[in-house]
Amino acid sequence: MQTSFAPERLAVDPQLAASEQILRTCVHCGFCTATCPTYVLLGDELDSPRGRIYLIKDMLEGDKPATAEVARHVDRCLSCLSCMTTCPSGVHYMHLVDHARAHIEKTYRRPFADRALRALLARVLPYPERFRLALKGAGLARPAAGLLAKVPALKRITAMLALAPARVPARSAQDGPRAFPAQGARIARVALLQGCAQKVLEPAINDAAIRLLTRFGVEVVHVAGEGCCGSLVHHMGREEESLASARRNVDAWTREIEANGLDAIVVTTSGCGTTIKDYGFMLRGDAAYAAKAARVSALARDVSEVLATLPLAPARRTGQTIAYHAACSIQHGQQIKDEPKAALKALGFRVKEPAEGHLCCGSAGTYNILQPEIATRLRDRKAANIARTGAQAVVAGNIGCLTQLRGANDLPFLHLTELADWATGGPLPAALDGHGFVRAADAAE
Repeated sequence: MQTSFAPERLAVDPQLAASEQILRTCVHCGFCTATCPTYVLLGDELDSPRGRIYLIKDMLEGDKPATAEVARHVDRCLSCLSCMTTCPSGVHYMHLVDHARAHIEKTYRRPFADRALRALLARVLPYPERFRLALKGAGLARPAAGLLAKVPALKRITAMLALAPARVPARSAQDGPRAFPAQGARIARVALLQGCAQKVLEPAINDAAIRLLTRFGVEVVHVAGEGCCGSLVHHMGREEESLASARRNVDAWTREIEANGLDAIVVTTSGCGTTIKDYGFMLRGDAAYAAKAARVSALARDVSEVLATLPLAPARRTGQTIAYHAACSIQHGQQIKDEPKAALKALGFRVKEPAEGHLCCGSAGTYNILQPEIATRLRDRKAANIARTGAQAVVAGNIGCLTQLRGANDLPFLHLTELADWATGGPLPAALDGHGFVRAADAAE
């Protein structure tokens, strides 16, 4: 794509220079339109990556404030990054749309209701105690959801209530800074991201990861001072907040690396992993953090990548048919394709992949709250494809997907670590209770 940015602007703005290079990579081929969820649903060129690239180019090249039209079409982007997997030219759409979102946040004044909802999400979701309190409040408000749904302006509030669990899980007994020693000879020492929303919604996921990793000789540590990875606010264009989260985590993990050493930083939420692996790029212009952030990004691993290095074998009768839902953040954002399926197969499960596996389920961080109509259509499409696999259960590697899909059909949904932990000797996950896995939990004869 030909560009005409003023050279003096590119010389003083590294972010703009990076976006200009991304724009120049695009050759208008349109392959991205075939795999873009919003274009597949809506059929509007401006709701495709190619269309959004044109809007972003015009905005950034002309140094213009964002318009309502630009904000609308960029807001509809899920950041699923399926376009990056498809693109034959290697257009780094993720960095371009991240820049566009930050520019929109700085230059466009949204309607009051939109501003208020986004501010609420940014001030609650990344903070576990606030989020826990909000979920309890949602439980009290749920009986009024039917009435709220009749008010168009409150549709997104209704969407939030629908996503909230009926019961807020108790805090994990493993919560807080501490180390979990390896069983037997230690083969590695890793930090496990505790994060924010997941530790409130489903603390059992990291609990299972700790049991699983330590069972195979990996020492696990919860590092003091770490918190939300920053992705939730990052995808809302709140750049300074996301960078502050990144710096806090880089500082915490760097202290641990220098004090006791780490072989990896393990992440059980693939949406977080995609962002942490990008810390090196996000903080490349910060002289105090660039090198440290690059080191942290290089150490970041999805838990499935770690499982690929372990001698997994079932300790119980397995053989059940499992549908594997590949979260966009793992298959497109991190380009991890085979490791989760390989782990399931090594544990004796029959793995099925649903049709249209490249399309997003509609979760995408806060997307299912901010764009509930599109998110619901994508959820129902995904749930129908999963049901057609004939699987007995569904495994995913991202809390957002699990929250979005659970209840959309009759199948149990659970995290990869929970099923792998059960197969290698751990307790039966709550999601599988009553779904025919109890007998299979007996020790193999």
